[in-house]
Amino acid sequence: MKQILQSLKTGATEIADVPCPAVGPGQVLIRSSRTLVSAGTERMLVEFGKAGLIGKARQQPERVKQVLDKIRTDGLAPTLEAVFNKLDQPLPLGYCNVGTIIEIGAKVSDFAVGDRVVSNGKHAEAVAVAANLCAKVPDGVYDDEAAFAVLGAIALQGIRLVQPTLGEAVVVTGLGLIGLMAVQLLRAHGCRVLGLDFDSEKLALAELFGAETVNLSKGIDPVASAMAFSRGRGVDAVLITASAKSNELIHHAALMSRKRGRIVLVGVVGLELSRADFYEKELSFQVSCSYGPGRYDPNYEERGQDYPVAFVRWTEQRNFEAVLDMMAGGHIDVKALVSHRFKIGQAEKAYALIGGGGPSLGILLSYPGEDELPAPALTKRSVTLGSPPLAIGKARVGFIGSGNYATSVLVPAFKAAGAQLVTIGSSAGVSSVHAGRKFGFEKATTDTVSILEDLSINAVVIATRHDTHAGLICEALKFGKHVFVEKPLALSQREIQRIEIAYNGALASGLSPLLTVGFNRRFSPHVRKIKQLLTLAKETKSFVVTVNAGDVPAQHWTHDLAVGGGRIVGEACHFVDLLRFLAASPITSHAVSSLSSTTRDTVTIQLEFGDGSIGSIHYFANGSRSFPKERLEVFCGGRILQLDNFRKLLGFGWPGFSRMSLWRQDKGQKDCAKIFVRAVEENGSAPIPFGELVEVSSVAVELAEALRK
Repeated sequence: MKQILQSLKTGATEIADVPCPAVGPGQVLIRSSRTLVSAGTERMLVEFGKAGLIGKARQQPERVKQVLDKIRTDGLAPTLEAVFNKLDQPLPLGYCNVGTIIEIGAKVSDFAVGDRVVSNGKHAEAVAVAANLCAKVPDGVYDDEAAFAVLGAIALQGIRLVQPTLGEAVVVTGLGLIGLMAVQLLRAHGCRVLGLDFDSEKLALAELFGAETVNLSKGIDPVASAMAFSRGRGVDAVLITASAKSNELIHHAALMSRKRGRIVLVGVVGLELSRADFYEKELSFQVSCSYGPGRYDPNYEERGQDYPVAFVRWTEQRNFEAVLDMMAGGHIDVKALVSHRFKIGQAEKAYALIGGGGPSLGILLSYPGEDELPAPALTKRSVTLGSPPLAIGKARVGFIGSGNYATSVLVPAFKAAGAQLVTIGSSAGVSSVHAGRKFGFEKATTDTVSILEDLSINAVVIATRHDTHAGLICEALKFGKHVFVEKPLALSQREIQRIEIAYNGALASGLSPLLTVGFNRRFSPHVRKIKQLLTLAKETKSFVVTVNAGDVPAQHWTHDLAVGGGRIVGEACHFVDLLRFLAASPITSHAVSSLSSTTRDTVTIQLEFGDGSIGSIHYFANGSRSFPKERLEVFCGGRILQLDNFRKLLGFGWPGFSRMSLWRQDKGQKDCAKIFVRAVEENGSAPIPFGELVEVSSVAVELAEALRK
């Protein structure tokens, strides 16, 4: 199927062939009929992409500080790599979609196949969208009209914050699509409306919808005009739906408002507010968030947890419904807002328009129906990217997961190790196609099962969200695949037991599967040097690991115990494995204590080993990102080894060793992949013994469980 993607690196727009997305729980699959190009938002993204590195930095100054901090801690080369990898990822465009449901995911009860719906789906021939982000289209509303519903909901949410009453005087600053829909909604509320803009054609439309207007291109004073419009009292409210860098729009809004007036920002403007402007009139100012309550709440949008209507009357979905009802009742006219129509195959012409190729307003994209694109072709879950010759005796690898870590670290590591890259999969399809083309995969897919069933693939890399690891491992072992899974191995003891049963079952059936976890720290050249030095030492050791883990927002999926398992299982397991490797002795006891917080991710872990060695892991999320992330210290027999952020290893009192430095950070990811690939090709042993994987993973799970008690 076709989908519109934009390069953040160059700003170029592409119509790409991608697999049909997988439909997850709580989602519906929609065959698109129309999508609306949101000129304001999408123009901003295109302009950002076309800007050079300096231009991009100027637009995101907060990112510059993060980059500088990373350079100080990780070095220049890894930082530039990370920045360019981020910019290299394509951005799916669009969020105003109307189409027909062709498939229903689990846990969806309010929709059925055949329903015509609006959603915030992308510009693509088919989209998978959460049910709470969809609304049914009334019979009297055509697809061309329904495509405006999402933008209408943005306007409506701003108006709900304004709380207009019958007869109030309201100014709408900026008469783009959202501003012109806001004019109509405010008129339907019984308000007198004054529209401000520089474009005479947009001003004419506002007048058609019942507003008075001021043409700012003629140098007319907007404040004086608004005061005259309000009969000298000052307007009751100002809705700003414009985009500008200056603070002037907010300043003017304050000057034209009456005492205790309301100002609501829907657009993007400068926000250096004057206290005097607001203090003297006791003005209220509020920023409106997209389509309404529920936006950016993963519980609402991803998990389908609706807000009770008695307490939150208007959610984003119910705002969609309200706008559609207004269209059905004839209170909103969007026909006059359509300036151009293109088929999806002509989308590049549409983006040339919004990039400055001529005047435009509402640009509609249309998509092929069943007669032009039958369902089997539309819902094809795999696309072929190339056909390299089959290499005998090579590790032929399928990747399940193509997120940032997979594409920036794991895929390059396996490619460098000489593995033949066969198929890469993701749920939405966009990232797998991009990674597949970039690294030379043969196929991209949204069908995980097809990777497991492919007899030409002998090894699978699992780089998905943590809650899927155990199930995918067991399935891959059942299909006779060697498995490399990014940490963690599992989220619970029950999952670990399932993996043990699957692994032992594969052995019993005559297979010799390799199973390893991406515990890469033990493969770092610095750690291998430490291991070599400790092998000569007979005394017990004391280990201290300090991890400046950094804060992760509480709503991030890693903190969701059902999905991410928490950061102890998800990341601190790295350091449990590191100390288990260096101690070369089983963990006999463990304990954990933490700061009191919602996330419980600032902890100290104590480990004791069978040979009498001890270890402390200080995994802290409350530090500064300008400080190096990881440090390891080893105390043994009057000697000390200190490893600083996997760049510099120092020895104190160690005969024959004082220093080992690398020009760039090396956490062992490449060597970890290389050893696994070699083992696959040479029928060798797993990089990490299966018993150690189970031991370390069990300890990490038990530590996480202890924090919950």
